Amino acid sequence: MPIYAYKCAQCGHTEDVMQKMSDAELTVCPQCGQTTFSKQLSAAGFQLKGNGYYATDFKNKPADAPACGSGGCPACVS
Repeated sequence: MPIYAYKCAQCGHTEDVMQKMSDAELTVCPQCGQTTFSKQLSAAGFQLKGNGYYATDFKNKPADAPACGSGGCPACVS
């Protein structure tokens, strides 16, 4: 289930709420009771795992990779 960040425009109370995507958005602030409680726009947190992603496949280049012009790369061999 996703975690949504909420903030009250009246008192400034913030809270992270775990709820289903199909649940209705909360509107009543649990701190002050006003109907100014709303979802905040935030970045999604995720991590790419497994083969095929930058972090696992291309992050660290081998130190002994031949430089172009040295005769070791495919473009120089032809």
